[in-house]
Formats: sequence, C-alpha cells, structure tokens
Amino acid sequence: MTFQRPSFTTSAILLRRIDYGERDLILSFLTRERGKISAIAKGGKNSVKRFGGILEPFYGLTIVCQAGRGRLPILKEAALIHPLSKIREDVEKTAYASYWTEVIDRWVQEGKPVEAVYDLLLYALEGLEGDRMPPTALSILFQMRFADLAGFCPDLIRCNGCGTEMVRMDGQRLAFDIPRGAILCSGCAAGAKRAVYLCKGTIKQLLWTAAGDLDRAARLRFSPLSIREGLGLLEAFLPYHLGVTPKSLGFLRRIRHV
Repeated sequence: MTFQRPSFTTSAILLRRIDYGERDLILSFLTRERGKISAIAKGGKNSVKRFGGILEPFYGLTIVCQAGRGRLPILKEAALIHPLSKIREDVEKTAYASYWTEVIDRWVQEGKPVEAVYDLLLYALEGLEGDRMPPTALSILFQMRFADLAGFCPDLIRCNGCGTEMVRMDGQRLAFDIPRGAILCSGCAAGAKRAVYLCKGTIKQLLWTAAGDLDRAARLRFSPLSIREGLGLLEAFLPYHLGVTPKSLGFLRRIRHV
C-alpha cells in the first residue's frame, strides 16, 4: 500500500525566494493559519504549467503543500488571488513592500500563528496597490502596528525616567531614547545614549496610527515634518529591537524623496 503524505492548503503571502540548485526554489511564506512556513518548489524556476511565474515576493496566493521526505514541505500547487501588479511597476512601492516583508520574515518564527500580522501586511500591500495613502504614511502605519503586535511598541505617552505625561512636558520637541523605546523629558534626556527628537505634533499623530480601526487610522494626514520625524524614528527603532538592519532598508532610503 502506498502511503500518502499529508498535505494542507492555506492563504499565503510570499516573503522571500531563494534559488536552490538549477531548477528549484526555497520559498518563505506568511500564512494566516500557520504563521511563517518554508517550502521547496521542485522545478519552480521554470515550471509554467504549475506555477506560471507567480512565485514572486508580495504576491497573495492560495498554496497547497505536501510533507516531503526531508525537513521542508513540497509546494504542489499555487493560485494567484492578490496579484498586486502595480507595486512592481513602481520602484519606491517595491522598496517599501520589500522592507515590510523582510521585517516580518526576520521576526516571525516558523509555525507560529500570527493572523493579525498577516492581516496587517495584506492591508499595507493592498494600500500600496490602491494608493490608499502615500507610501511614506502607510509605512508609518505599518511599522507602528507591527511594533505593537511584536510586543515592543514605542512608549510615547510618558517619560521613561520620571513618568511625566507627554502633554505635560515642557517644550515642543522631545527626545525618544531608541534602546529604552520611550520618550524622555528634558530633565531625563541628558543621559540618553541614542536619541532622536520629535515634535509633540508628530508624537500625537504616531499615537493616532497605533490605535483603533485601520481604515480610520489610514485617514490621518501627516505633515511633511511628521513624515520625516516618524520615519526617522521607526526606521531606527525597529531594526534596533529586531537586532538587525534589513538590507532592503538601505535601498529604500537611497531611492525615496522625503
């Protein structure tokens, strides 16, 4: 009797692909039901009949995988459900999508269910595709929400040193200590080893993006100053707490105009 290895079907967003030998691909997916999974696509480089060129980063797919003899499951089928083709036509949008997917790929553990992270990434990618908001503002929204889901959301409400609430602090520009992940009042900021400075208006807008309904948060309109300060903060904060600077971030910074 032939033993049929178990298989599963799930919705997935392709995070990363690596060439493996002359014909195969090693793929990293973020799935709604199973978290991050890796799979091997036999003949994935040139299999038009089974995969038809859809095994590309950011694509939203339905995939069918089967347990293999080795550690990795085998990708048997893939169907495109979210093509997101406009992202690939714009180099800046591609750079943002690459940064977000790399952040998730580096943080999410294999096999750990992360439905909220999946939904956030899909929302951000569809936002890029449909021009829901400027890519810069969408990236702030994504990073604030991701940091909260990852468990290291920046504390922008009160001073990490003395506990003074942000709205009661003196001055309009406040220090944010990257290692502590929190704001500091002028009296406590003297000992900060690595700080960036934010206007109170920027802090209020960042707090707005972190709470409530995503569509409601997406309606927020950032000032040019808040965009620069918000990106400067989050693109320093996330890599520090991830323990690595995503390679895609360097490219993103070189090609965008903020």
